[in-house]
Amino acid sequence: MRPPNIVVVLSDEHTAAAAGWAGHPHVRTPHLDRLAAQGVAFDRAYTNSPMCVPSRLSLMAGQYVHQIGAWDNGVIPDAAYRTWGHHLREAGYTSVIAGRTHFNGPDRVLGFDRRLTDDLDFWLDHSGRPPRRTADWRRPTNSHVTEQGSGDHVHTQHDVAATDAAVEFLRDPGEDPFLLYVGYMHPHFPLVAPPEHRALYDTADVELPAVADEQHPVISLLRHGFRNDEPLTEEQIREATVCYWALISHLDHQIGRLLAAVPDDTVVLYTSDHGEMAGHQGIWQKQCFYEPAVRIPLLLRHPSLQPGRSAAHVGLIDVLPTLRDAAGLAPDTALPGRTLLEAQDRPVLSEYHAQGMVDGGFMLKSGPWKYCYYGSAHAPQVFNVDDDPLELHDLSGETALVQRLDAELRLLLDPDATDARAKSDQAARLARG
Repeated sequence: MRPPNIVVVLSDEHTAAAAGWAGHPHVRTPHLDRLAAQGVAFDRAYTNSPMCVPSRLSLMAGQYVHQIGAWDNGVIPDAAYRTWGHHLREAGYTSVIAGRTHFNGPDRVLGFDRRLTDDLDFWLDHSGRPPRRTADWRRPTNSHVTEQGSGDHVHTQHDVAATDAAVEFLRDPGEDPFLLYVGYMHPHFPLVAPPEHRALYDTADVELPAVADEQHPVISLLRHGFRNDEPLTEEQIREATVCYWALISHLDHQIGRLLAAVPDDTVVLYTSDHGEMAGHQGIWQKQCFYEPAVRIPLLLRHPSLQPGRSAAHVGLIDVLPTLRDAAGLAPDTALPGRTLLEAQDRPVLSEYHAQGMVDGGFMLKSGPWKYCYYGSAHAPQVFNVDDDPLELHDLSGETALVQRLDAELRLLLDPDATDARAKSDQAARLARG
């Protein structure tokens, strides 16, 4: 029996709550809402790293960040790195890329058969240099939030071109079953939105984001590094928020164009590499473990799935086992993830080893509990996300709870040894020049 065609759509920086099917009162996503109604929406899906390249390399390899050494945005995959393209070739698939992947280095396909369009040049790193992980590191500007408003932008042009190329491919994809990956820039900053989508939103509808009375020292340092400690006016916050919503609506429009060209029997998966804090806790961008940064949308349409919602904790490492399952391949026991076609609830892990955090950060999400470990020199953070969805009340003073969650984290990895390995690898890469 011929395996099904598969389309995977990956956006950049789309937080899970900012969508119509997720219950957001303002964000308009009619095409993704339709996809959600046709398949399963995973309400507890998490990134394995709140940073672009680590998240994407983890996603493509079906491995945790620490398993493949994908510590930061400068990492260039080596020859041993195996992606979806390598895996699905075993089932006779042709694999094709359109748009954003954020692969670094000269290899622009990484096991896929071909590319239709590439990343924007200025996003590519060929040096392999790691970031500085010092307390005095500072991003050059806070343009990630202050560059905002209506207008055309190269990110918008990139996404339209990626859709155009993917739709053209779908007109004549060939005889073999195919895996088509379409990567979008939106809603990644800068927050410059197409005028027709910016016009959909009113700044008066913005609910100003919540900030805890006292912030964890690691979070304060992170805010300093990314210049999130620089004051914004209420007008800037409101405009930045509606522009973020507008970028999501433009993304949805492109996905609608794509899905109109996809036959109904095609397996379709939509997700994002990480979320966007959008001012919550005083943070713009991601690089932390609060829900807006780490919880991501994940929609899956497959003939074997009854439409509905799933409360199972799942992660991006589960995508490759799902693709293998959909292609008719046996489970790969070397992969830590599990197929989403038979999703079972289990703890999820996220980690961060890049600028803004001097020591590595690790998150375990297990049931209602979120445990954030920042090394032995720092207190952890603990939240009951079900009772405290804005994560304003740190429960790290509850010793027995902390001990239990810490032990659960250490079943997945040794965080201190992993932090040391990340720093050693980054130092070696820096020494190489």
